[in-house]
Amino acid sequence: MALTQARAEPEPATELDDAGIVERSWTDAEAFATIFDRYAGTVHRFLARRVGAQLADDLTGQTMLVAFDQRRRFDLGQGSALPWLYGIATRLLKRHRRTEARGLRALARTGTDEAEQGHDELVTARVSAATQPLGNALARLRGPERDILLLVAWENLSYDEVALALDIPVGTVRSRLHRARTKMRAALPQEDFDE
Repeated sequence: MALTQARAEPEPATELDDAGIVERSWTDAEAFATIFDRYAGTVHRFLARRVGAQLADDLTGQTMLVAFDQRRRFDLGQGSALPWLYGIATRLLKRHRRTEARGLRALARTGTDEAEQGHDELVTARVSAATQPLGNALARLRGPERDILLLVAWENLSYDEVALALDIPVGTVRSRLHRARTKMRAALPQEDFDE
């Protein structure tokens, strides 16, 4: 009697971790759509907070395209593709620093984070410009300091994840973050830090 081996069906991409999906996409390009589905919204929100929704649409698409083109460079030892995608997005943002600074100055004038609010809340919040000092302080930071501060504060990345995303040593992350926080403390009213 001849033994026949049952052919194992490949695991669906949606059940794989990010590294497995990226690796599968090396031979099955359509598998990368799962990475897009998992993270495009998160990357878009991050970009929209920094440069506005319209430019974020373009940059999100560019981020995903670069990630797809460079998917063989992804470190398969990483558990999540998100820090890698934040790194790509942050590098693309460097071309748009002036736009980001204008957006932060607008945050200072209006007191609203447009990416976080619907239309009704946006109109109401513009009347009470409560976060003006924050926008001004963020706009004054050097680009690399602002990148690190916002990845930690807005996206809750660890120092190691920021280092991975920006391809810099963890010590550099720590020192730039310390400088950014020091500048923010000096620029913001003291009551913002007293709790």
